[in-house]
Amino acid sequence: MKSIAAALAALLVAVLAAMPALAAPAQSPNEASVAALMERLKANPPALRVFLTEMPKGGDLHNHLDGSVWAEDYLKWADQDGDCIGPDHAISPPPCAPGQVDARELMLRNPQLYQASIDALSIRNFVAGTSERSGHDHTFAAFPLFGALVSPHLGDALAVTRRQAAFDHVEYLEQITDPADAFSPTLLAPTAPFKPNDFETDLAQIAPRLPALVASARAEYDTAEAKMHAQLGCGTAKPDPACEVQTRYLFFVLRTLQPPQVFAQIALGYSLVRADPRFVGVNLVAPEDDPTALRDFELQMRMFRFFGRKYPGVKLSLHAGELALGLVPPSELGFHIRDTVEIAGAQRIGHGYEIVYEHDAKGLLKEMAQRGVAVEINLTSNDISPGVRGPEHPLSLYRQAGVPWSLAADDEGVFRIDLTHEYVRAALEQHLTYLDLKQSARNGITYSFLPGESLWRADGVRLAVCAKAGPGCDAFLKGSEKAQAQWRLEQDFARFEAKVLAAE
Repeated sequence: MKSIAAALAALLVAVLAAMPALAAPAQSPNEASVAALMERLKANPPALRVFLTEMPKGGDLHNHLDGSVWAEDYLKWADQDGDCIGPDHAISPPPCAPGQVDARELMLRNPQLYQASIDALSIRNFVAGTSERSGHDHTFAAFPLFGALVSPHLGDALAVTRRQAAFDHVEYLEQITDPADAFSPTLLAPTAPFKPNDFETDLAQIAPRLPALVASARAEYDTAEAKMHAQLGCGTAKPDPACEVQTRYLFFVLRTLQPPQVFAQIALGYSLVRADPRFVGVNLVAPEDDPTALRDFELQMRMFRFFGRKYPGVKLSLHAGELALGLVPPSELGFHIRDTVEIAGAQRIGHGYEIVYEHDAKGLLKEMAQRGVAVEINLTSNDISPGVRGPEHPLSLYRQAGVPWSLAADDEGVFRIDLTHEYVRAALEQHLTYLDLKQSARNGITYSFLPGESLWRADGVRLAVCAKAGPGCDAFLKGSEKAQAQWRLEQDFARFEAKVLAAE
């Protein structure tokens, strides 16, 4: 599998080598000096890690809230709640059934079970090839184990993940998260036969239930954010730096549900985005290689096209192309990324390593570059599931073709990483330069779903109105949340580079 992928990747790189990448802003003297310093630091990975920890990272656009909480936090909350841990390490509310263990003071009472639970809730101590379970299966099996804790601890989860983002010097976080009612019988229980060729009738059947569900979702996040702000001390004399991390949410749809349920979740997601500015888009998650997901792929793409045409203001960032030869047969490759872009109308895709198997990959890359369809790059996630790493990763294809891209953490808690880890990995394994990483950070804001016009033109040059600070630029920034975030990022870069050079 890997040799074929590597050969295809090499071929496409050669074909695309002559195609220009998107231009970067003009280089400053400080930037050039810092870039040279980072190249020297590549010979000293610990020092490179220290350097990149402090580097501003713009936006993280692919960040699952539930998967970004570390297992130790979930076990701490289970301890506080008096929850139960089953033989498979699944956490559930009390009372405990036969075979389950009380989670209170588990670390002291049963340290072996505590440590084994961390391993089950994450990929810690997972070694590929030492068990029948693959990294892919181990990763996806972790989510149901802590799923019962996400809703009751939504505010806690928002706080701990925002703290991690602040430590990583992330300015903007787009978290993939759902309200509890996204899985309620009120939404998912069908009230009439589903008609795959009559979406208008299907929507009419579910529409009366949506206003109450949207109101409930908004109230849930109001409560959770209030709890988060209290924990972080936001608005007090000594707020946590995490209070400065700008955050928005992406409603997610489970592609492994049956068609009526998928349609219902999409309907709620679109309704919530239109009603609550904290939710800026809709996503599609769960294993793309799941039999149900494969069977219903084209139907689901048509669902998104239907809603996209009906409500064109709602943005889409869909997991797509999370497939490889061997994970699925050849008949299931060659069209997932194209259909996600052309039928569903996604503005961004997550993962996208199936690109090397797409029919007319060169044409698709050109189309994505022209349309500005960005790719969220998850290096560690792609390594663990299904083993796409190093030169086999298609990041080079996207970059050569001028397709926008940005590094993202995916599931920091499950994978036991942070975004800095991904930047280090990109520098050492993908041979990215400081300027490349800086572009990743910028793209994390530019291709975010924050409202407003971008500070940058398509060719990478700053808009003339903000070529320098002044009243005209102030007026422009006031009308664009995105441009405001971009402007702050440039200030952060200037401070970072001056600090680095002052320490030399």
